[in-house]
Amino acid sequence: MKIGYPCINNSIGCTANKTFRLANYSEENLIKKVQENLDCLQKTLQFNVDNDLLFFRIGSGLVPFASHSICTFNWRDYFSNDLKKIGSYIKENNIRISMHPDQFVVLNAKNKEIVERSIKEVEYHCDVLDSMELKEDAKVQIHIGGVYGEKEESIKRFVNTYGGLSLKIKKRLAVENDHLSYSLKDCLKVNKITKIPVIFDSYHHECLNNGESFQEAMREVKKTWSKKDGVPMIDYSEQQKGKRKGVHTEKITIKKFKDFLKETEQFDFDIMLEIKDKEKSAIKATKVKL
Repeated sequence: MKIGYPCINNSIGCTANKTFRLANYSEENLIKKVQENLDCLQKTLQFNVDNDLLFFRIGSGLVPFASHSICTFNWRDYFSNDLKKIGSYIKENNIRISMHPDQFVVLNAKNKEIVERSIKEVEYHCDVLDSMELKEDAKVQIHIGGVYGEKEESIKRFVNTYGGLSLKIKKRLAVENDHLSYSLKDCLKVNKITKIPVIFDSYHHECLNNGESFQEAMREVKKTWSKKDGVPMIDYSEQQKGKRKGVHTEKITIKKFKDFLKETEQFDFDIMLEIKDKEKSAIKATKVKL
């Protein structure tokens, strides 16, 4: 099992998601920010390797405005060597990588323009991973999307949109259960039609489920991952006390995390800790003994 955290390391003094205002867009600004982001990403990965954190979610802001029509710059060619170098480091150190587009990516939207923009954004994420020459086990995770008062029809729209995607995108995509609309059962229904792997979010499952235990959930999730997809990815977090439902905790509760691992110990998976203090909780989690 590999343990990791998403996007931002608070210990190294940089971020790999620097951006700028759209009004200030220029190729010069883009090149500067992307180079800074790539340099910081490399620094982050080195920190992770030093601390046995071998699962990492690369932030969507690596290449600002990459899927926007204003960006006509061929960033893949310009940064080809940098991206391949990072990819080589990832492979040499056996790091698992994922990406997660923002919530405005809605493949089942009723508005065709939103769907088109969503596909472009997903394609950008896949381009990043392809440029690093990573295998299919580096995934881009998304949610099913909106319900629009008609869940079954909304699921059908997702399935139809997915069916029309390029193989480049299909080989990377995985779908995740959420805490408000689409439960694990809904994601498994989508998988049955599309064969898209399901990323199990344990905290979302606590918020929205159909009575399945973590063990029962993992048994079904495991079936959705083929050999080329790698071992299942799962997300783990906890509810922050005193906050509205769905707010992630600031720090990991080791006892609760240990209980989760005990319940699911028969399964092999890589676990992404969606805890607010990021690498600090992840380092604590690597030291847990069952």
